[in-house]
Amino acid sequence: MNTINETNFQFPNQKSVYKGKVREVYNINDEVLVMIASDRLSAFDVILPKQIPFKGQILNQIATKMMNDTADIVPNWLVANPDENVAVGYLCEPFKVEMVIRGYLSGHAAREYNVGKRVLCGVNMPEGMKENGKFPNPIITPSTKAENGEHDEDISREEILAKGIVSEEDYLVLEDYTRKLFERGTEIAKKRGLILVDTKYEFGKTKDGKIVLIDEIHTPDSSRYFYTEGYEDRQAKGEKQKQLSKEFVRQWLIENGFQGKEGQAIPEMSDEKITEISNRYIELYEQITGDRFIKANTENVTARIEKNVTSFLNEG
Repeated sequence: MNTINETNFQFPNQKSVYKGKVREVYNINDEVLVMIASDRLSAFDVILPKQIPFKGQILNQIATKMMNDTADIVPNWLVANPDENVAVGYLCEPFKVEMVIRGYLSGHAAREYNVGKRVLCGVNMPEGMKENGKFPNPIITPSTKAENGEHDEDISREEILAKGIVSEEDYLVLEDYTRKLFERGTEIAKKRGLILVDTKYEFGKTKDGKIVLIDEIHTPDSSRYFYTEGYEDRQAKGEKQKQLSKEFVRQWLIENGFQGKEGQAIPEMSDEKITEISNRYIELYEQITGDRFIKANTENVTARIEKNVTSFLNEG
């Protein structure tokens, strides 16, 4: 089965290309960006050796649907989707922070809490919480936007403002948008029998100075979901929550001795494990969107993308 590991396109009026952990972004004439969602899998800020079939399509289509479903409350960068793996949007200057918001004590927050920390990114976490328990109110715990494969790092609101990474005026908008998006995402998830546990948003500024949502939203790479059914019962029994997110990949890596730390070897991922991960991504797509996932033709996936994007750009 063909997967997308890396692309090397030369689109009409292309000026540059940026390759992130999962997405590859082509600058077209300093006006729009063509963002291609690859099938690469990243965990602990490390790109794993093998790709996951249909992962890029799933991420792109969930993000597109969620951007359309939140456009009435927060403006976003999206212009069109000329291909199942592609989003085209306005060129923006990204803010150098990721806005992480957490409704529950899970993942990174839980790991910090379990070693005795009660402050995360300058935000106090109450005593006496159980892992996966709900915070009294969602907390915003920003991180720096890492470049060149470096690790994202926790940062407080105060540090962001003191270092001039974001102006106070803009940061207030980012906080407002983050809370509105999380509230809407929570409502959408609830209708689908899910709990939106935590997520991250990225924002940028358009040429005319408008702050917009960019990149992805409410995907399994950027978000964590629990199933509503059985949540309270599992919490009461101290059991792990049934979840749909990339956390199951992280847990498998941890169990096999890998957390992205120096000297650790990435465990071998069998074909069965890759199929399992792909199926989990499809499960989340269908659960969160309510739509059946239709697999795109991957017979010659790069040629398909090149044709669809080129046609779109020439028409534009």
